[in-house]
Amino acid sequence: MTLELVTLDIKKGENAAFETALAQAKLVIAQAKGFINITVQKCIEQDNRYLLLINWQTLEDHTIGFRTSELFTQWRALIGPFFETPPFVQHYHLV
Repeated sequence: MTLELVTLDIKKGENAAFETALAQAKLVIAQAKGFINITVQKCIEQDNRYLLLINWQTLEDHTIGFRTSELFTQWRALIGPFFETPPFVQHYHLV
């Protein structure tokens, strides 16, 4: 299993709209091959920062399967307009 950790900084004042769009985006990503689950955390110290923890069966399910699919285009169309800066993405394996 691969954990994708995404740090998102969204535009100030857009939290409610972003969270609504994210609820729809979760339905999109859930259709991707190899997707296991997603957890979203909101930063306490920085109100416009979110942390997405996405579990995939393999790294390639994310980097190749999802990122090159129409589902990714839909995902990004829903939440991308809210990004203040490009997402910071890292991948982890359980030790």
